[in-house]
Amino acid sequence: MIDWRETALGAWRGVRSGPTVTYGLIAVCCVVFLIGPVSGLHPVHGTGEAALAAQSDYFHRWGVVPAELLSGETRALLTPLTALFVHGSWLHLLGNMLFLHVFGAMAEERMGAVGYAFFYLGCGYLALLGYAAVHASSEQTLVGASGAISALLGAFLYLFPRSRVTSLFPFLFFLPLRFPAWIVLVFWFVLQWLAARTAGPGPGVAYLAHVVGFTVGFLYAWGRYRGKGLSAALPWKGGGGRRAG
Repeated sequence: MIDWRETALGAWRGVRSGPTVTYGLIAVCCVVFLIGPVSGLHPVHGTGEAALAAQSDYFHRWGVVPAELLSGETRALLTPLTALFVHGSWLHLLGNMLFLHVFGAMAEERMGAVGYAFFYLGCGYLALLGYAAVHASSEQTLVGASGAISALLGAFLYLFPRSRVTSLFPFLFFLPLRFPAWIVLVFWFVLQWLAARTAGPGPGVAYLAHVVGFTVGFLYAWGRYRGKGLSAALPWKGGGGRRAG
C-alpha cells in the first residue's frame, strides 16, 4: 500500500499544469468501466446468467485472446490497446488506478505528456503481447491496465529510485513504514516473478504480463535517460535523488 497523498503532492510541485495524461487515462478507464456490463450499474445488461454472458462477450470483444492475437487478425492486433482500458471488477479497477495515480505524475513530468502517453500505451501493448507469446494457445481473455502500470513502475525504479513511499507489509502487522522506492519496487517485482513461475494461462492474475511490463519499462528508462543526469540518483551510484513528498 502506498501513501498516495505524499507521492502525488511531490509530483504536483513540479507539474504546473497537472499530470493531464495520467488523469486522462484514469478518467477513460473509469468511464469505460462504469458504462460496461461489469460495473453492474446498467439494467440493460440484465442479471444473473444474462449479465455473465454480457460480460463474457464484452471481455472477448475488447480483451486479448492470445490464440487470436497471434493469428494476425487485424481486429485482434488492436486488442492489446483496448484491453488496457477494460477491467474485470471494481477491485481490479481501483487497485490499478491507485498505482497509476501514485506513480504516473512524476513519470509524466520527466517524460513529457506526449512521450509518457506513447510509453504507457507502447509498453502496455508489449506486456500483453509478451504474455500472449508464452501462452500462444490460450483462449483465456486478458484485460486490465496492469501491464502498462507495471512498465510505469519499472521506469519509476530507474528514474526515481530514492523517492520515499509509505508501504504496508502484512508480515510487519501492516505498520506504515517509509522506504526508498527502489526497495519497495524491487520487492514487488520479485513477488510478481515468483508468482509468474507457477501461474498458468487460466483465470486469475496475469503475473507474467506484470514481469514483462516492468522489465520493458525499466529497460526503456535506462536506454532513454541513461547518461542524462539521472544515474547519480541510483542507490548503487550514490547521489541524493528526489524525494516524493
